[in-house]
Amino acid sequence: MKLFPFSHATHPQWPMAAGLVLAQLRAQMALPEYAASPTLGLLYITDHYAAQAQDILDHLGAELPEVTDWAGTVGVGIAANNVEYFDEPALAVMLCALPSDQYRVYSGVAPLGTGDGMGFEPHTALVHADAQTPDVAELIAEMAGRTTTGYLFGGLAASRADAVQFAIGGNGNMKGQGKAGGVFRGGLSGVAFGEGVQMVSRVTQGCQPLGRQRTVTQAEGNLLLTLDGEPALDVLLAEAGISLERPQEAMATLRATLVGLTAAGEELIGRPGTFGTDVEVRHIIGLDPTRRGVAVASQVEAGMRMAFCNRNVQAARADLVRICAEIREELEPEELPVATASALAAPDALGAPHPGRRIAGAVYVSCAGRGGPHFGGPSAELQIVRHALGDVPLVGFFAGGEIARHHLYGYTGVLTVFR
Repeated sequence: MKLFPFSHATHPQWPMAAGLVLAQLRAQMALPEYAASPTLGLLYITDHYAAQAQDILDHLGAELPEVTDWAGTVGVGIAANNVEYFDEPALAVMLCALPSDQYRVYSGVAPLGTGDGMGFEPHTALVHADAQTPDVAELIAEMAGRTTTGYLFGGLAASRADAVQFAIGGNGNMKGQGKAGGVFRGGLSGVAFGEGVQMVSRVTQGCQPLGRQRTVTQAEGNLLLTLDGEPALDVLLAEAGISLERPQEAMATLRATLVGLTAAGEELIGRPGTFGTDVEVRHIIGLDPTRRGVAVASQVEAGMRMAFCNRNVQAARADLVRICAEIREELEPEELPVATASALAAPDALGAPHPGRRIAGAVYVSCAGRGGPHFGGPSAELQIVRHALGDVPLVGFFAGGEIARHHLYGYTGVLTVFR
C-alpha cells in the first residue's frame, strides 16, 4: 500500500486554505511513493469554518473528482503531522487509497448495515458523533456491536459553532443518501472498514491515579456511596488531601480531581501509576455530605472498579510515547537490513516517510483539553507523535470525547495507523 496524500493549511478565507491544500495534495499524488488514485477523503476543519462546511466539501469534491467518498468532522482544533491548529481557521485532508470493496461511508441517512448482500462485512469503523445526541454512549456501543471485532475509533465533534459531520459516498449515490449534500448535524457518521484494511490502534491516557484501585460497594444512580466499604467522600478527602474546613482550597483541588471508572472484571491499573486502556475518566459534579457520597458525571453501580485521579503532564507524555513505541514494534519486522535500519534511525533530509515504516497513513483523535497547551508548547503533542512515528501522513482533530473499542473516553488520545 502506498502512502496516503495529505495536506493542511490555515487562512482567514477558506478558499485560500483549500487552494493550498489542493496544491500540496496534487504534488504528492504525482510522486511515485504516494497513492495516485485515492477514493476516500478524510476531512477535518476547525470550528471557524463550520458555517462554510458544505461549500468546503462541494469545492474539494469538484476539484478531486476521483475521490468519491468523504468523511470527517469539526473540532476546536485539528491535527496533522507535527502541527496543531487551535483557535484559528484551518483544514486538514488525507486521501486514502483503499479497495472499494473494503470500506463503506455511513451516516444517519445511510446507516451502516450488515449482511446487505454487497459482499461487505464491517470489521472496524471510524466514528464521528455529535455529543448532543441523546444516549450517544449507548449508540456507540451499538455501533461497535455491528462490527466483527467490536473495535471503533474516533471522537465527538467539538465546536463553538455548528457541530458538523461530513459523510458522503459514491458522488451522492450511496443507498439512502438521496439528495443529502454530505454535511450532517447530530447522530453518528464515519467509515466502516473490511477485514482487508489492516490497522493498528492504541489509546493513551492522560490522567494519573491518586490512590489505589478500589471497588464500588454501594452506589445509587450517579452517586458513589461506599468504596471498599468506606464512605466515598471520606476516601476522596483523604486521597486528594482536602479539608472542608478550608473551602476555597478544597474547591480548587476538587475541580482538578476526576474519577477513573471501569466495569467489574476489567483492568483499572496498567503499568504502575497509570490507568489501563479500559478506564473512562469522568468529572466530579457534586458532594453529598449527609450521605458521605460523591456524585460523578456517569452512572455507577456496585462492583465497578474506580480510582480518584488528576491530569498529569508527565504521565500523559510517557503514555503517548509508550503507545507510539508499541505501534512501531508491531509494524516493524524484528530483523531489518542494516541499510533500512540506518535509514529509519536517521532523519530524512526531504522529510519523506521511509517505506520501512510500513505506515500508509494515520488518524489521531485527542481530547480538546490536551494538545500543545497541556504538553507545554505549541504543537507539542503532535511533535511527540512525529518524533516516535516519523514523518507519516497524519490528520485528526481535538474532540469533546474520544472513542475507542465500545468506550467513550475523556482526556485521552486515540492513535490509529493504516498498515
